Amino acid sequence: MSSRSWRRTTASVVGTLAVTFAVTATATPALAKPGKADPISAFPSDSLTVADKGQLTGRRVNLPLEGCGAPISCGLTQHLNQLDGFDLDPRIAIRFSGPVDPAEAAARITLQEAHGGWRTGVDRVVWDPATTTLYAHPAKQLAPGTTYKLRVQGGPANKSLQDTFTTMSATDGLLDLRRQIDSGQAFKDAGITAPGLMIDGVFPTAGTLVQLVADVTPDAPDTAARNAGFTTNQGTYVFGSYLAPNWLRPDVTIQQTPTRDAGPKAPGSVRLPFVAVLPPGPAPAGGWPVAVFGHGFTGNATNVITAASTNMQRGIATIGTNVVGHGFGPDGAIRVVQGPRVTNLPFYGRGVDQDGNARIDSTEGSSATGAASAQSSRDALRQTSADIMTLMRSLGGTDVDKNGSVDLSGNDVTYFGQSFGGIYGTMLTGVDPEVTRSVLNVPGGPVTEIARLSPSFRGLTAASLTAAGLHNGSGGTAQDFQEQMPLRGEGPVTATVEGAVEIQDFLARSTWLSRPGSPETFAPLIDPERVLVQVAFGDQTVPNPTSYTLVDAGNLWSRTSLYRNDRTANAANNPHSFLLTGPPAAAAAGQAQIAAFLGQGQVIDPDGAGNVWEVPVSDPALLLPLNYPQPALRP
Repeated sequence: MSSRSWRRTTASVVGTLAVTFAVTATATPALAKPGKADPISAFPSDSLTVADKGQLTGRRVNLPLEGCGAPISCGLTQHLNQLDGFDLDPRIAIRFSGPVDPAEAAARITLQEAHGGWRTGVDRVVWDPATTTLYAHPAKQLAPGTTYKLRVQGGPANKSLQDTFTTMSATDGLLDLRRQIDSGQAFKDAGITAPGLMIDGVFPTAGTLVQLVADVTPDAPDTAARNAGFTTNQGTYVFGSYLAPNWLRPDVTIQQTPTRDAGPKAPGSVRLPFVAVLPPGPAPAGGWPVAVFGHGFTGNATNVITAASTNMQRGIATIGTNVVGHGFGPDGAIRVVQGPRVTNLPFYGRGVDQDGNARIDSTEGSSATGAASAQSSRDALRQTSADIMTLMRSLGGTDVDKNGSVDLSGNDVTYFGQSFGGIYGTMLTGVDPEVTRSVLNVPGGPVTEIARLSPSFRGLTAASLTAAGLHNGSGGTAQDFQEQMPLRGEGPVTATVEGAVEIQDFLARSTWLSRPGSPETFAPLIDPERVLVQVAFGDQTVPNPTSYTLVDAGNLWSRTSLYRNDRTANAANNPHSFLLTGPPAAAAAGQAQIAAFLGQGQVIDPDGAGNVWEVPVSDPALLLPLNYPQPALRP
C-alpha cells in the first residue's frame, strides 16, 4: 500500500468515527460562527473495543484490520487487538469539518478522568491539511487501566465533541511475573527446587585479568579474547551461575494472557551467569551488602568489574548478569589470567543466532522476531527484570569461598544501572519492593522514541519503516526518513511531507504495543525516596527528551541529577557513557554519588559549589530539547 493510499484509509477510518463512536455534539452559543470548522470525530474511543470479562478493564481493543497495510503493520494491529485498552500516551486524532488554526484548536482539547477531577491538555501537535485532522498527545502521561473523557470544546459552528476511552493495564504483565516469583509458583512451574547461587570460581582481584571469550555457533567459534577490565584493589572476583524461571518463547515474546489472570506460566528455566566483585577483607556478620548492576546495550555481565570499583572501596559488593540477547552465545567462557595460569569458566551468554549467519552479535536475541517483531525489546526487558528479581532472591546466605561464613547478604539489596540498565532498572524498581534503593544512570523512554531520536539507533527505526513500506526518504541514506514530529513543548507542525503522517501513526502504534515493557510506564510506581536519576546534558544515545518523559511520568524531578557536560572541556563529546568510560573526573563523581546513595541513602552533590552537577536539576525544561544537532526530523 502506498503512503497516499494509507493516508486515505486512515482518514476514512477517522472519518467514520462520527458514526461509529459515541460522539456527543452540544451547543456552545458563545462561540457560534456558522460556516466555520468544528470537530466531527475523535480517536481513541471505547467504541473500538469489545467486552471481555477476562480483562481488568472489562474491554479488549478491536481495531479494524481492513486496509492495515504491509504484513508487519497488520501484525501490529493484530497484537494491539489483544490488549485491554489504549496507550498511556495515545496519538489523539480529531477530525474537523474544515481547516483550523492548529494552536487554537489544540487549546480546546482536554482529557479528564471519567471518575475523578484530574485533567490535562495536549501537546506535540501535528495538523494534516489533507484530511483536516489534528493529531496530538496528552501533555502528561495517563494512568493505566483508567477511563478518560476526551473533550473538544465547541468551535465557531456551534458544536463541541466528547467521547471516552480506557487505557490498558500496562503494568500488569510484569507485576504478574513478580507475584509468581514471590509466591514461589514461578520456581515450581520452572522446576527450580530453590533459588541460589552456584559458584564456579573465586579469585583475588589484584594481579588478575578477566577476559570474555565469546561463543557464536559450534561451527564458527570466536576465540578472540575481550578484555573485560582490570582491578588492582585487594578485593575478590566471584564467577558462577543461577537458575531463573524463563517466560520467553523462541521469538523473544512472552505469551499474552488476559490481564485479570495471574499471567502465563514459566514453561522452564534458564541458567544465567553472574559476575560479582567483593570488597577487600573479611565480610561483616551476615555478609556484604549487595548492589546489583544492570549493564547497558551491547554490554554483558563482565561490565560489573568496571562498575564496582567505588562500591568495593566503600564496603559494597556488586553483582550482575546478562540482559536477554546479550553476552554472545550460551557456550562462551570467562578466561581468568593470573600470570602464566589460565582458568576457563562457563559464561552462559543470552544471545542466539537469529539471522543464521553463524555468528552471534552482542545484542542478537534482544528483540522479537517474525510476526511479533513490532514488539521489539518489550518482552526481553520484562524477562530481564524478572531475571534480576530472581538473582536478588538467590543472594542471601551465599558462602562464596566455602569457609563456613556468609559472604553475601540478601537483605536491603540495592540496584544501579547504566543506560539500558537504567531502562529496565526503572521497570524493576517500579514493580519490586525488594529493591531498597536504586540509581538509574542515563535512562529514558519510550524505547521507540530513543531509537527515533538517537543518531546511534535511528537506523533501527528506518529498518522498521522500510519493512512496513513506509520509509519516505529520498536522500539515499537509511536514516533520511521524514516524520515531522514535534518534540514535547514545541509548537504545532503542519504535515507537508508525503508519508510523514503514516510514519507517525506506525510509530505511535509501535509505542503503544511496547508500552508494557517500557520504563516510563513503571516510573509512577516508584517512591521518589527510593531512587536517584542521573542524566547527562546533550546525551546523544538516550536523548534528553526521553529522559524528560521518564522523569516527568514518575514526578521524580526532586531526585534527578544533571551532569552538565556542556560546562566541561569535553563539551563536544557524547556524554552518555560518562559513568564508566568517560573522563576520570566525571566517572569518579558519578560513581561517588551512586555509592553514597546505595550505601546510606544520601544524595550528594559531587562537585559541591561547582556548576558541573545540578543536584537536583535546576529546571526540567533543560531536558526538553535534544541539546545537540538534531537529525532531520523535519524539513
